[in-house]
Amino acid sequence: QVQLVESGGGLVQAGDSLRLSCAASGLTFGVYAMAWYRQALGKERELVAAISSGGSTRYADAVKGRFTISRDNAKNTVLLQMNSLKPEDTAVYYCAAKRGSYLSVNWDYWGQGTQVTVSS
Repeated sequence: QVQLVESGGGLVQAGDSLRLSCAASGLTFGVYAMAWYRQALGKERELVAAISSGGSTRYADAVKGRFTISRDNAKNTVLLQMNSLKPEDTAVYYCAAKRGSYLSVNWDYWGQGTQVTVSS
């Protein structure tokens, strides 16, 4: 049974940093692409960042230069370092996994999400 468990969310002020973590189990982590999505209240879920099994990355334009996705295959963990947070970054952040291309829009597994709230 595949499980993705996010942690690290919270309430911060604009300009602060947060690091989200996603612990994966029940899958061969090293062959999976991983991603972070977010969904703000009343909006559709959107891609934040994705990382291939080989470490290639892609980012949404809104977070380029502020967020960094990384993975630790030894710990079956994917991280999202978020710097210079803005109120518009407020959302529930979800971890996703896919055995295939990190460029895909369809992901196989999802976590339950962690809330990030940025106050102005």
